[in-house]
Amino acid sequence: MDTNSQRESMEYDVVVVGAGPSGLSTAIKLKQLNSEINVCIVEKASEVGGHILSGNVFETKALDELLPDWREIDGCPLKTKVTKEKFLFLFEKSHITVPSFLLPPVQHNKGNYIASLANMCRWLGQIAEGLGVEIYPGFAASEVLYDEEGKVRGVATNDMGLDINGNKKESYEPGIELHAKVTVFAEGCRGHLGKQLINKFELAKDSDPQQYGIGLKEIWEVPEDNHDEGLVFHSAGWPVDNNTYAGSFVYHAENRQIYLGYVVGLDYKNPYLSPFEEFQRFKTHPSIKKMLQGGKRISYGARALIEGGLQSLPKMYMPGALLIGCDAGTLNMPKIKGTHTAMKSGMIAAETIIEHLSDKKEDLSNYEIKFKKSWVYSELKSARNVKPFITRFGMMLGIILTGIDQHIFRGKLPFTLKHKHADHETLSKAKDSKKIEYPKPDGILTFDRASSVFMTGTYHAENQPVHLQLKDSSLPITYTLGEYDEPSQRYCPVGVYEVHKDSEDSNPKFVINSQNCIHCKTCDIKEPSQNINWVTPEGGGGPKYANM
Repeated sequence: MDTNSQRESMEYDVVVVGAGPSGLSTAIKLKQLNSEINVCIVEKASEVGGHILSGNVFETKALDELLPDWREIDGCPLKTKVTKEKFLFLFEKSHITVPSFLLPPVQHNKGNYIASLANMCRWLGQIAEGLGVEIYPGFAASEVLYDEEGKVRGVATNDMGLDINGNKKESYEPGIELHAKVTVFAEGCRGHLGKQLINKFELAKDSDPQQYGIGLKEIWEVPEDNHDEGLVFHSAGWPVDNNTYAGSFVYHAENRQIYLGYVVGLDYKNPYLSPFEEFQRFKTHPSIKKMLQGGKRISYGARALIEGGLQSLPKMYMPGALLIGCDAGTLNMPKIKGTHTAMKSGMIAAETIIEHLSDKKEDLSNYEIKFKKSWVYSELKSARNVKPFITRFGMMLGIILTGIDQHIFRGKLPFTLKHKHADHETLSKAKDSKKIEYPKPDGILTFDRASSVFMTGTYHAENQPVHLQLKDSSLPITYTLGEYDEPSQRYCPVGVYEVHKDSEDSNPKFVINSQNCIHCKTCDIKEPSQNINWVTPEGGGGPKYANM
């Protein structure tokens, strides 16, 4: 159905897609440089911060540049300074503590803050609005608009009030076209419009395949005796094997809260591995269990994160538009941080746009020049070999090589290792893989997917078009089930995908519970046939993260 003729349109100097750290920093910087510029942000969550999830140890480097007086601005959520840190290599019942002096400087967190990134974005959103930025939460950008010459001229939000077959319901409202002189895509990891743009303009043709992980997080409220405010704790090792990239974070925030999480690289090989179950199992380690004893889980969430670094960065500009932050891939993997780099990429984007509009330049290529001269590029360059070390040599040796690279050579080794495979290419066949038996959750320390997705506050309007689209609806049963035992049943952290069989364990049927989707994008990344395409659902749907 063609609804284009029904759409209203709005004109702006700059449209930003996504109210995360990079998008908000872009908007704030634009207004700082030129208060008259007309800036709009569209955000698919029902409120700013509603889809934001991160560890989060926050490095203030970019914030110091963007808002030098941030400590005096009302409502700033940066309260808890890092006071001590640990790194443990875990075995099933024991651990080795790695002394801090052996950790690469990039992993030291002195001067950083433990904070909720969702609340950081809410605060930055208030600042942006105070400067005159228009922010529209609950409006999902679903389509890139082009002019006659193929230049990006903005985005359209999706039509609201369509049923599962695409027919209009009584609540139907057509989408809105937002036209801009420059459009900035700041959707976060695996942005669905960013993915389209990378393909259309061949932005990644000279880059290595992008690498991803899935990060799972819980917030716990624990007894005072178990809480050590300001402690930052990371681990590697158990419960996964040495050939699987994974690790944990445990951050002791204010109010007796612990931010607890687990990250699994999506290049894992065993199709029976479940990142969610590995996270639950991790909490049973004696070193972790004792911290959580007597506590209560109060939040849960998950999201994909981008890990390819320098080698996987696409070209970040195209006619009429820029890719920034995790939409491009600016996260610093060994630092376990991407917020400061995302913010800085947005600030560079703003500077480029102001020059572009004032000088009426033909393209936005100056963005790349500015980016390569920035400290973000230097950070990513020095970290470029860390993920390949671990991928090629395993976790234990990879950590040792990382230490040599970062300690002795300061990230300046005279070579750059390549990422050889995309994550969807790495799964072994089910017949060649060992099944993993995970213990049943106890409902006290460990939990199932159903109770976990409930804690995300996820909601999608009923009877809307399914936003998890299969390119070939038969493939999960005719191919993926036989070859890989349908791994979506395990890599999805909230049980969106299931295989139902009859009483005789035959006649399998692939079921998509799209209402459970928390927009982590793991399926879009890891599906071995790339058969699942994540597109945006109606605006306002998805998780409702409070303090993640």
